[in-house]
Amino acid sequence: MIDIKNLSSCIDHTLLKPDVVERDIKKLCEEACRHQFYGVCVNGCWIAAAHEILKGSQVKVVSVVGFPLGAMSQESKVAETGIAIRDGADEIDFVANIGRLKQGDREYLLREFKNEVRAAQGRPVKVIIETCLLSMEEKVLACRLAVDAGVHFVKTSTGFSGAGATVADVRLMREIVGPDIGVKASGGIRDLETAVAMMEAGASRLGTSASVAIIQGDKE
Repeated sequence: MIDIKNLSSCIDHTLLKPDVVERDIKKLCEEACRHQFYGVCVNGCWIAAAHEILKGSQVKVVSVVGFPLGAMSQESKVAETGIAIRDGADEIDFVANIGRLKQGDREYLLREFKNEVRAAQGRPVKVIIETCLLSMEEKVLACRLAVDAGVHFVKTSTGFSGAGATVADVRLMREIVGPDIGVKASGGIRDLETAVAMMEAGASRLGTSASVAIIQGDKE
């Protein structure tokens, strides 16, 4: 069973909409500190601002890379990761090249995954595999490549492709990567019941923009 009291420490409080302004980032960071969320997950242009606001706190800054399509070159993703780290990112969530994954290009993907691990300079790296676009075989392939490449987490979704995390996908991902790699469930997690279900299925981190509502649901 999940210890609900510690659920907040497994949440990346997320704000990735294109119309975000600085006051939204300030509110996100303040909420993360107040509720003791693990981190805030923001787009690259807001890393420096979040890093500055969160100085002296335990809350991590998580940056997305190659977001949300993952269809740019490996060189672009590596460069974006380097800039994110320069600006204060503590963790990197990068989107895999989904087209290459669907055509089974193992060599390309393994190289991409390894490049991101190197570019992160020892920081935790999560690969977003966009489960709603993949077959069962493609999900398994992505998870196995992540293990081989030394990626620290596999993550279900961007939340921008029509569907998010499912209990079945989280359970599958945990089964494939084993106990030593994290599984981040993201997309569509908006209430306490869903959050707990994802954790019980094997998630070790949750990405959600409804973090405060989830925790308040716990208190109610």
